[in-house]
Amino acid sequence: MAADELNVRWAKLVKRLNTEFDQDFEVEGILFLIGLQELGKGYVKLNKHQKMEVMHIAVCALLEKYGYYNYLGKDADGWPHWEPTELLPHLSSMQQHKLIKDAILTYFEENETEE
Repeated sequence: MAADELNVRWAKLVKRLNTEFDQDFEVEGILFLIGLQELGKGYVKLNKHQKMEVMHIAVCALLEKYGYYNYLGKDADGWPHWEPTELLPHLSSMQQHKLIKDAILTYFEENETEE
């Protein structure tokens, strides 16, 4: 995907989320939203470590589509777990950012509901 197309799609998603949640989102905040969605527990108070785990859930869920993780299931506490299936290639910071943005866009496109 061309960088210009990615940036246009990204700006549109961020604008929509900013409006829906009345908040200014960046990549980390969107990862947190995805992680909460994948966790599926609704509102729950989380400590700092758990918040980091929620973001890890998002990254695993997003990169599963690229073949880097395999979903194993949920543990006794209802937290989802993945195992790495392939090492991530060495990517520059810019390439990592592009990969995550593209994965986030794909996630929202695949999980959109008709309004």
